Amino acid sequence: MTSAGNFSSIFTSSGSDFINPSPTKLGFLNFPLTFPQRINTEPLRIFAPIKAIEGSRMQSVDVEVKSNGCVVMNDSDESNGLIVSESFGSMNVVWHKCSVEKSDRQEMLQQKGCVIWITGLSGSGKSTVACALTRVLHARGKLTYVLDGDNVRHGLNADLTFKPEDRAENIRRIGEVAKLFADAGVICIVSAISPYRKDRDSCRSMLPDGDFIEVFMDIPLCVCEARDPKGLYKLARAGKIKGFTGIDDPYEAPLNSELVLHQDGEVCPPPEAMAEKVISYLESKGYLQA
Repeated sequence: MTSAGNFSSIFTSSGSDFINPSPTKLGFLNFPLTFPQRINTEPLRIFAPIKAIEGSRMQSVDVEVKSNGCVVMNDSDESNGLIVSESFGSMNVVWHKCSVEKSDRQEMLQQKGCVIWITGLSGSGKSTVACALTRVLHARGKLTYVLDGDNVRHGLNADLTFKPEDRAENIRRIGEVAKLFADAGVICIVSAISPYRKDRDSCRSMLPDGDFIEVFMDIPLCVCEARDPKGLYKLARAGKIKGFTGIDDPYEAPLNSELVLHQDGEVCPPPEAMAEKVISYLESKGYLQA
């Protein structure tokens, strides 16, 4: 990087303190030739692109810089799909609309993207049903992906604990990723305890109406605890795990889920039978065809 003292060797001028850049370039700014030895970058927050080129057409953009340094660009032509967010301070965050949309991807896949959100206590069979569901759909030529609550904590959410605020962030991140899968036309199957109703409803709100399908594994706590596949209930009862859902932390059951899967009397149906109920719902709502 060239130091501030060498700028004069880069820029030349004949009687003018500013350089006039080529009009075909994007976002050029006129800088004075004389720079202070120590450059304060704070004033640069006011600079923002004032011209945008789309194809061979020059598009004018009105720029507003707010007192907090946030840049807002107001495009008078809405046809170019330019949407600017103010949520990242002084950064320009622009949503670029692509000509290939969700409907195009769905037509190619011959299915409709959606999120099947399987919620329930630990040991209720969420992951088992999710795997059975994706296996049956895969056999029918449908593209699916499972976001398992434990699996995402190995990477995407490895930095989160099980405190309430981190649990909320865990579900928010899963919801955002699931939304992207659904937009890609994929049938995304989420398998996560997701104990708080507010967090699940927040994920529902991320998607278009109907594309969030909540499946409640309504299996009694005594059954889940008897299964205890990871030995966590035993540790929670012994006080070695704090804040365990169903023991000393609440699970808020869905109030209006699309599907409820529960055991018949003392017998719990096999996961394949539960998966078929979900598939029947998908068929009835047209998700297994474009």
